Amino acid sequence: MALLCCAVFLLLCVFNSSSTTLDTDMDYGGVPLWINRLLGEPSVMSLHGRMDRAWFRANNPQTCPQQCDCPIQWPTALYCDRRGLADVPDRLPDRTQYLFLQGNNITSLSSSFLANATDLRWLILDHNQLQSDKLDQTALQNQTQLCYFFANHNHLTSVPSALPAGLKQLRLAHNQISSFSPGAFQNLHNLTLLLLQGNRLHTITNGDLKGLVSLSLLDLSGNSFLSVPKHLPPSVQQLYLSNNSFSVLDEDSFAGFLNLKYLRLSRCGLQSSGVHLEVFNLSSLVELDLSYNKLTTIPTVPTTLQYLYLEANEIQDFNVTSFCREVGPLSYSRMKILRLDGNKMAYQQLPSDWVYCLRVLESIYV
Repeated sequence: MALLCCAVFLLLCVFNSSSTTLDTDMDYGGVPLWINRLLGEPSVMSLHGRMDRAWFRANNPQTCPQQCDCPIQWPTALYCDRRGLADVPDRLPDRTQYLFLQGNNITSLSSSFLANATDLRWLILDHNQLQSDKLDQTALQNQTQLCYFFANHNHLTSVPSALPAGLKQLRLAHNQISSFSPGAFQNLHNLTLLLLQGNRLHTITNGDLKGLVSLSLLDLSGNSFLSVPKHLPPSVQQLYLSNNSFSVLDEDSFAGFLNLKYLRLSRCGLQSSGVHLEVFNLSSLVELDLSYNKLTTIPTVPTTLQYLYLEANEIQDFNVTSFCREVGPLSYSRMKILRLDGNKMAYQQLPSDWVYCLRVLESIYV
């Protein structure tokens, strides 16, 4: 008996070893999921095959659906992932706040399945077969406590409407989304992260993203945009647009983004002839990714930029004025990492005065 107690104690220690952890083993749309143990948030690791279900069922006084695992240390979490389920288990315990349903064959979401669980905080449905016409809008609207809704890698064709106002993260990467339901975001004033990469979007009209006043990270990579979409929330600090097809970047392509810090434009087919020299000269920028394009010259970047990725382009010359308009005691680039490898130039081609401009550089790859 003492041996058994020790084993249980060790198991609890493993699951609760830190107050805040970062899950990098699973794909949640490309952005890792932070877990705050101080708030009682559970592990996002699958428990399938990791625990003795019979022992836990025998010693857990609370009811648990037969298809799921209900660990004692996280009484509000239900692990129903990777069970081959075609539907959400019925009669979910009313204590459920964290519902893991990823890796099943679920095609629909009905309000009746979630009728008992009205205090959901996380609903994770990644890697299922959800379809927009089988998604009961009231199933989500009634979840007034819902903060995270993940439905990456499904078959959705539009962003669901009637989403709960308290939502903080919406991850819909790698679906078949080509449009937004009218007013889908109008009440989502708390949403900070929106993942829509790997869909079929080609335009964003005025009003499509209305309501996203707190949005910080927006990922539109891998869609069908031919130009930088207008009408994006000005609050965005991280904008990811890689793997689209941009032939032209005008001077005002990113006008209005006063807080933009991270901009990704890799693999967009960019050519220097179509990129305005000043388009990236935004004082707020910290990181700029222009890798795997067809640029022949280094565009002008702000002196405050710290990370610039230009690898795998066709750049032949290094122009110091791209980084410093003038060089002096207080006028120099804050660049820390500069990647120029995979271009048409060698380290020996760098002008002798580049070190005075890039005086705080930590790493350069040529």
